[in-house]
Amino acid sequence: MTSKSISPNPVGVIGAGSFGTAIANLLAHNADVLLYARRQETIQTMRTTRTAAGQSLAPSVAPTDTLAEIAARCNVIFPIVPSESLRALMQDLGPLLTAQHMLIHGIKGLDVQWQSHTTTLPQLSREHVKTMSEVIQEESAVQQVGCLAGPNLARELAQGQPAAAVVASHSDAVIATGQQLLRSDRFQVYSSTDLLGVELCGVLKNIMAIGAGCLSGLGYGDNAKALLISRGMVEMVYIGQALGASVRPFIGLAGVGDLVATCMSRLSRNYSVGYRLAQGESLATILQHTEETAEGIHTVRTVRGLIHHYAIRAPITEAMYRVLFEDLPVQEAIHHLMKYPTNVDVDFL
Repeated sequence: MTSKSISPNPVGVIGAGSFGTAIANLLAHNADVLLYARRQETIQTMRTTRTAAGQSLAPSVAPTDTLAEIAARCNVIFPIVPSESLRALMQDLGPLLTAQHMLIHGIKGLDVQWQSHTTTLPQLSREHVKTMSEVIQEESAVQQVGCLAGPNLARELAQGQPAAAVVASHSDAVIATGQQLLRSDRFQVYSSTDLLGVELCGVLKNIMAIGAGCLSGLGYGDNAKALLISRGMVEMVYIGQALGASVRPFIGLAGVGDLVATCMSRLSRNYSVGYRLAQGESLATILQHTEETAEGIHTVRTVRGLIHHYAIRAPITEAMYRVLFEDLPVQEAIHHLMKYPTNVDVDFL
């Protein structure tokens, strides 16, 4: 046990990608950590080189390929996997968990149970779309659920640069535990009781990040990016309110904070997707040569179904959908956005 440990048991992290590994190393400041990876080659690399996703592992981080060990030894678990993998993960992990376990996910995506061989989704209502916390509760006995969100580019976390995040939950105990485990002299942790709002912030900003990458790929400058970020924030609020969230999280660290970071940085996977689209690459080629998931691609499809059902004004989401799935040229999408009729700057306060 690390000398700084504030937990009698190790903390579990499920997912040894770039963000999962960065979070495991942050947690290692305050506790021993079990880092789970499904692939045997990843486990072997962690054990032989003490690295994962290109990052050195802290001494108190131990690799494991057994979910049963995570469930048996860890009261607090951080699932950090692609959103499309969470339900299957929870179907394996859920039977091993009890109401005493606490799960704080770091996943910025939505779960949609829709079987189709096309990219087109029907109009989706809130009942068709689940947040990650809802998936966790549906597939396990766990009730103590939280979400970790904020401007947390994995590479900068790995470099030890100052950063901050929000732990959101309906449970004060989850928030307090998340803050105690994650806080360090280079990582600040704030709190929110609007779990839905914080989860939606992390989801929706990925759409805007793809758009920001498109602008950069076309050679546009900071004025254009600022326009997209500000109008993107308005669009995020409209969607969030329609789905039951309050405005508060969107103007905080998980909302505007994460939005600015991902729309201004080439380290963002979603920004990179937009940039490459604007440079002429096809979505199929981008997906073929991208190792880690850009959640915004799936989010665009899902949110497009939601905005049609709720009749939400969401021109950026509509434009990104057409670029990604209907082969609309990026330059033409920008042209349509600039002609979109709007008068009032902010009307949600």
